[in-house]
Amino acid sequence: MKMKTLAAAALAGVLASGPALAELVIPDLSYRTGPYAAGGTPFSDGYQDYFNLLNARDGGIGGEMVRIVECETGYNTEKGVECYESTKGEGALVYQPLSTGITYQIIPKATADGIPIHTMGYGRTSAANGEVFNWVFNYPANYWNAASVMVNYLLEENGGSLDGKKIALIYHNSAYGKEPIRTLEELSAMHGFELTQLAVDHPGQEQKSQWLQIRRERPDYVLMWGWGVMNQVAVQEAANINFPMENFIGNWWAGAEHDVTPAGAAADGYKSLNMNRVDAELPVFDEIRSLVHDAGNAAGDGSHVGSVLYTRGMYAAMLASEAIAKAQDIHGVSAITPAMMRDGMEALEITEARMAELGMSQIGPEFGVSCENHGGSGLGIVQQWNAADGKWVALTDYIESDMSVIQPLIDEDSAAFASESGIEAGCL
Repeated sequence: MKMKTLAAAALAGVLASGPALAELVIPDLSYRTGPYAAGGTPFSDGYQDYFNLLNARDGGIGGEMVRIVECETGYNTEKGVECYESTKGEGALVYQPLSTGITYQIIPKATADGIPIHTMGYGRTSAANGEVFNWVFNYPANYWNAASVMVNYLLEENGGSLDGKKIALIYHNSAYGKEPIRTLEELSAMHGFELTQLAVDHPGQEQKSQWLQIRRERPDYVLMWGWGVMNQVAVQEAANINFPMENFIGNWWAGAEHDVTPAGAAADGYKSLNMNRVDAELPVFDEIRSLVHDAGNAAGDGSHVGSVLYTRGMYAAMLASEAIAKAQDIHGVSAITPAMMRDGMEALEITEARMAELGMSQIGPEFGVSCENHGGSGLGIVQQWNAADGKWVALTDYIESDMSVIQPLIDEDSAAFASESGIEAGCL
């Protein structure tokens, strides 16, 4: 007899568990301490502040107030799993782990428990296949999209050819940092560039040997999959060897203000991806200041409002709140269950008209989600640091990724996961 899918078993359990609590519970697996706090803190501030704005301005979502349950992980996988276990029983609707390591560990748990996970631009890339990963979503883009966007940008910069070019990947030696390697290897074979891989061990403060190798081998470009203090150290080390900053490109977790400001003027010209736009003048920020911060309900001290990762946390909260509203509409109830939340996430459609209505016009790409595609549009922009103005400047519009390369990798990896886990792929 074929094994039932974990998702089907989870759904049955959720439906049998009775009605949802009359509040919307959103856990925040935060990390405000340790070597990754510089990234975790502004993201959590933005994530929480947006839900607090909805409570203050709208009375919650669909008449239900949002309750944030914060749990400090320190970006530690074991602590992250403990946070999941300690908060899931409070009626958690969706988890945003903000850690690839934590994500990998809680995917089986959350699937069995029937609680959706949103790993926005991180996590297990093949979770974009919603027929296998029924409870996991990684829209609007994933790591393999990011790797392809980088290469497509470099192709455009080099007249359509990277043949004979040398590209070095410096990456965090973790599940997170290793995610783009397979994609870049495929793209290397396709486009004829030489790929060098340089791992940096946690937390990333020791990189001199890697940058000495870069100085010795003189690659045309350096791509970076870094996080936390690793990014700051890498930018400084690149400056120390006089590597041209315009040829140094980080992914979207290596392109925040705190990654470049420690290097001062030497960081000028450094580039990174972004999955969303940065605009400190968005009307939504004024609402957050007046209705959340001035009311004494801010998650932080207010210093991060409008920054890259505060904006991304707010954007993540907006996507979650829109999915909640969609789930309420689909099921005709305001106090939704996690299973209903999953339905709302799978039916989510983000339009420019809606983003403008929310006071965050063009903050991200338009995209829709479906059973087959939990990954969204797969788009990314390239931005550049202007040290004189202390601002990130968008160099491009949204760049497409090469799905002819990425989709087969998603299919292969998700099929392997399904086989290992005894999952029958299909839509719920």
